[in-house]
Amino acid sequence: MIPGGGQPDMQQLLQQAQKMQQDLASAQQELAETAVEGSAGGGLVKATVSGSGELQGLVIDPKAVDPEDTETLADLVLAAVRDANGVAAELQQQKLGPLAQGMGGMPGLPF
Repeated sequence: MIPGGGQPDMQQLLQQAQKMQQDLASAQQELAETAVEGSAGGGLVKATVSGSGELQGLVIDPKAVDPEDTETLADLVLAAVRDANGVAAELQQQKLGPLAQGMGGMPGLPF
């Protein structure tokens, strides 16, 4: 039963919206501070990205470096970065997905 003859309590709705906004900002900050790793070539190339998908580091094992075959090395780097971004996307879904559901799956949100 809604108090006030069927009218929603606007103050309560505003407070809920503000809390969800704070929770979202907190989750986004946590993602930005979380590092995840992806790899390729059995660990020859490792990429580290933030939970929000920003590339933070790249480690290339000397065994992966062949001056005669830089194309394979480039492929390994791309694969490692894509792997890390996949892990970051899963982390984003875990952290932000429940918040989006709480907001009714608002259109325009990146999750």
